Amino acid sequence: QVQLVESGGGLVQAGGSLRLSCAASGSIFRFNIMGWYRQAPGKQRELVATLTSGGSTNYADSVKGRFTISRDNANNTVYLQMNSLNADDTALYYCHALSMNPWRNYWGQGTQVTVSS
Repeated sequence: QVQLVESGGGLVQAGGSLRLSCAASGSIFRFNIMGWYRQAPGKQRELVATLTSGGSTNYADSVKGRFTISRDNANNTVYLQMNSLNADDTALYYCHALSMNPWRNYWGQGTQVTVSS
């Protein structure tokens, strides 16, 4: 059973930075895409950033230039470096992994990020 465990969330002032981590149980090479999503109160879950096994990245327009997704294959961990945080970034952040063969989606339990203005 695949487990994704997020950490690194917390309370930060506007303009500050946080780095989220997503530790996978086992090798992350088996996932075709890994990424981060977020859900703010009263809103739908939205994509923040993705990273393919080939190294391609994709970001939501709202975080481009501020957030960076990366991975450490040796430690089976994916990171989300978040800079210049603002109140709109306040949300529960989820780690996601997609395996295409067979097609399986995996989610972490989420880590809360709160930005105070």
